[in-house]
Amino acid sequence: MAIIKTNNGRLYWCQSLVIFLGLVSLIAKASDGKLIGTAGLNQLEGSGGGGIVTWATLAGYDSREQISVNAFGTQVYLDDYRLNVLGVSASFYDRVEISIAQQRFDLKTLGGDIEQNIYGVKYRIYGDVVYSTWPQLSVGIQHKTLDDASIANAVGATDDSNGTDLYLAATKVHLGAIAGFNALWSVTARATKANQLGLLGFGGIKNDSYQIMAEASAAVLLSRHLAVGAEYRQKPDNLGLGEEDWFDLFISYIPSKNLSFTLAWAELGSIAGANNQKGLYLSLNGQLW
Repeated sequence: MAIIKTNNGRLYWCQSLVIFLGLVSLIAKASDGKLIGTAGLNQLEGSGGGGIVTWATLAGYDSREQISVNAFGTQVYLDDYRLNVLGVSASFYDRVEISIAQQRFDLKTLGGDIEQNIYGVKYRIYGDVVYSTWPQLSVGIQHKTLDDASIANAVGATDDSNGTDLYLAATKVHLGAIAGFNALWSVTARATKANQLGLLGFGGIKNDSYQIMAEASAAVLLSRHLAVGAEYRQKPDNLGLGEEDWFDLFISYIPSKNLSFTLAWAELGSIAGANNQKGLYLSLNGQLW
């Protein structure tokens, strides 16, 4: 695995790894069990879904007789911060997904960074996103651990090192629903105590209990290879720092089942006291097999 060594002696994943994964995915053979585009992407916490929202879909094109593996790299460029995410996921027999993601949150104006590892499991409990009458339903869990909890502790997180999210997601694709184009919608209910996805710890002086947060996505597939849409994600304000809900508008280009590119404009509101954080979201997703 390629790495680079920064001036402060810490080891970071090299961004060329993302390019390498893209090249590998071009020559890999993705599973052929699903329609192109219906596997979605890997969202910021590693699970299959959109960009900021988890869907009921599993991150792969595997059928009930297949296994698929994919990798992704995402960067979000904000006014005062930058979020880098690298991860891998595997989907087994169109039933179970496991995922691992590493987030690095660079504090551009303050200096330093926050690193978090996320381990996820998702289980499809009902339906198929295209072919069943009712939406596909999945349940999942994401366990999050911070490498260094000093910043979470400084802002007043009750648990400054690790936490766990639970969610239930429903996702459906309607063929030819909008002027002949396929349409997708997804809604998710997440039980969480995470502050800014967990990058600022879990719970706080304003609230230290699990709350149910809503997530939603809507998209139109303009062709087999192009999709546009929007996402919304509620977030708790446990610390009393004015944490706000997230929103994005995205476009995804899917040249093949092996590769997809996503560009989005993300409105992430107040983060750790810095208001109006917004900027570009860029993601590359490669199906390894």
